[in-house]
Amino acid sequence: MPYGKGKGSHKGRARKFTNVDELKSQQADENKWRSKKEEDSDDSSDESSSDEEGVKGEPTIAVQNPNHVVNKMKKISQLGDLDQAKPELSRREKEELQKAEATRRYQALHAQGKTDEARADLARLAIIRKEREAAAERRKLEKQEVEDRQRASKDASLNAIKSGGRAGGRRKK
Repeated sequence: MPYGKGKGSHKGRARKFTNVDELKSQQADENKWRSKKEEDSDDSSDESSSDEEGVKGEPTIAVQNPNHVVNKMKKISQLGDLDQAKPELSRREKEELQKAEATRRYQALHAQGKTDEARADLARLAIIRKEREAAAERRKLEKQEVEDRQRASKDASLNAIKSGGRAGGRRKK
């Protein structure tokens, strides 16, 4: 037996196509059945609607649903009042506004130096200023010392040149 011709394979089966005439006859039968069904439902709905008058789209059976909300008709004068009313903020929006207000207040106090963090920052800045001033003073003194040494060595070399051109060398006899 060749491969692929065994049980369960549907790949090699012949395809069946429906004729156009058969399709048309099936559609005609279906349309007849639907029209008959609609006529039957119209007759039965006339009888039921005469017993209970219902609003379109609502079931004719009375159901007690506590969650059912009936849409109320609103007047144009009421719609104008709705536009003027303040929109309610959600919990998240309220929290965001409160958070923004709190940060603004904290920054204002921080700028005035009334918070603990601001006091610590100011103390730290004062210490840094003193260290920098001391370092600048130290650098200034070191620079002056270097200039004094250079001046002294320059003066010593000029004095040596003036005294005879020899600085600690052999003397002439």
